[in-house]
Amino acid sequence: MSKEKTKAIKKKASRRQKKDWIAAYIFIAPVTIGLLIFYVWPFIQNFWFSFNDVNKFNMATFCGLDNYKKLFEEPDLMLALKNTILYAVITVPIGLFISLLLATLLNSKIKGKGIYRTIYFLPSITMAAAVALVWKLIFNGDYGILNTVLEFFGVEGKRWLTDPSTALFCVMMVGIWSGAGYNMIILLAGMQGVSNSYYEAAEIDGAGPVQKFFKITIPLVSPTIFFVTITGLIGAFQVFDTLYMMIDIDKNPAFNAVKTTNVLFYQNAFTYGYKGYAAAISIFMFVIIMIITAIQLWGQKKWVNYD
Repeated sequence: MSKEKTKAIKKKASRRQKKDWIAAYIFIAPVTIGLLIFYVWPFIQNFWFSFNDVNKFNMATFCGLDNYKKLFEEPDLMLALKNTILYAVITVPIGLFISLLLATLLNSKIKGKGIYRTIYFLPSITMAAAVALVWKLIFNGDYGILNTVLEFFGVEGKRWLTDPSTALFCVMMVGIWSGAGYNMIILLAGMQGVSNSYYEAAEIDGAGPVQKFFKITIPLVSPTIFFVTITGLIGAFQVFDTLYMMIDIDKNPAFNAVKTTNVLFYQNAFTYGYKGYAAAISIFMFVIIMIITAIQLWGQKKWVNYD
């Protein structure tokens, strides 16, 4: 083949590559533009607002680190952070255990697996407002279903959502219930990616169901478990909608017991109008979530290297 023909082929190939690149950019442009407009730019703006005193008309006056100084002097921050961490520490492990149990059961040979999967997954696609209102009726201290059932068995009911000792745990229960189905589907997908040859070899060696679960399923599905844990922690630190719909933040005597960092952000941004200070709260939580995620990723690498 002559050099001229080789050059002609290369030119055609380069033109084809350019067309492919242009087509690829056109296809990803809507998503990229959406991310830049609705995620990247708001984050940059929020970061800038955290160093400013912002009034209700979004007029910013630079104040340096005053918002962050106020943040660490605010007693409500420690209370909100404590409630948020408590929510995450309880809901994430319990939710992971329930999701793992459901995924294991639905990965076995049982009849009607499709129906069960649909039933367990339904809460995940239901609007958070609808879920919160239904559970608010269940926990109602005057005419709630839960108190009715307890009284039927001779147990005195409580005002679950207005009692500081039970309000946050009621919200936790709803969070676990609504998120178990989504995590179950992810874990189930990971389990179905495990080859049956591993289980067949284990059966030949005399391994039982428990041994196969801990020696084969858990190690091979550990990346999926880490993913579910990371997303669960991020979601736990961002809890707001369910809590806001179930608890009346203006009148509920248990409000301080359920106040989270997102609720603190909402109060300062939309109730008090301290948008700069609210932006500092959101940046503070962003840093905490990033640190937790980095620690988890480091732990995952150590886990993989160990195995």
